[in-house]
Amino acid sequence: MVKILAITNQKGGVGKTTTSINLAASLAAARRRVLLIDLDPQANATMGSGVDKRDLQQTVYQVLLGSRSIADVRVTSTSGRYDLIPANRDLAGAEIEMVDLPQRETRLKEALCEIQNEYDFILIDCPPALNLLTLNGLCAAEAVMIPMQCEYYALEGLSDLVNTIKKVRSHLNPGLEIEGLLRTMFDPRNILAQQVSDQLQQHFGDKVYRTVIPRNVRLAEAPSFGQPALYHDKLSKGTQAYLALAGEMLNRHGPGMEAAAQQDFERGLKASVFKE
Repeated sequence: MVKILAITNQKGGVGKTTTSINLAASLAAARRRVLLIDLDPQANATMGSGVDKRDLQQTVYQVLLGSRSIADVRVTSTSGRYDLIPANRDLAGAEIEMVDLPQRETRLKEALCEIQNEYDFILIDCPPALNLLTLNGLCAAEAVMIPMQCEYYALEGLSDLVNTIKKVRSHLNPGLEIEGLLRTMFDPRNILAQQVSDQLQQHFGDKVYRTVIPRNVRLAEAPSFGQPALYHDKLSKGTQAYLALAGEMLNRHGPGMEAAAQQDFERGLKASVFKE
């Protein structure tokens, strides 16, 4: 059964798109059928997946406006080995054009009905703002993954985001849940980061993923090559962390891999993951 996950945070620069791309690639490497939807007008998830946004004639923009079916705009990320619903700068105008359309908050959800059963995981990369695009992502999703840095302002932003999710659940998507909090860009030498991490675990318990994403040069470099870190440097700490996150998700949402393979996957060093 498909798991639809919105990856969002109202605060920018927290590793949201990095998480979307690298989690999609890691799940695909585990032989899961994965679709990544880019809902951000900056189209960073599109470019980071090896698809040039400047060459696109049809994107998620046309899907939201109803002029194309979602199957028509779907492409394959050859560098990430997952399917992609791409975006480009046209998406910036979608909010204004969608204002007078019927069911404006659920247009992505309705479009996904056509293809969602073809996948095990659908990841939605939302823009860093609470707008109509983000609302479409939250209405289409079953759960929300919240990437966040362990810093003071992140805690304040998290409170606002949790309240937003509660409002969406009350008025638009009653089944929406918080899947988990993902600590990103983590530097264990930073005492404040450790303190914030401890507070998150105390207040949210099992909702905090065990996996922690470190601050890592390879993760930052990979988008400039149009590929996930998994295929840029498979042995980097960033790659291993996202493989571990994928393993943690597979444990949560089974049916999982065989026990021995799962243990290796958690370590991020399963050799067969990298076979063609």
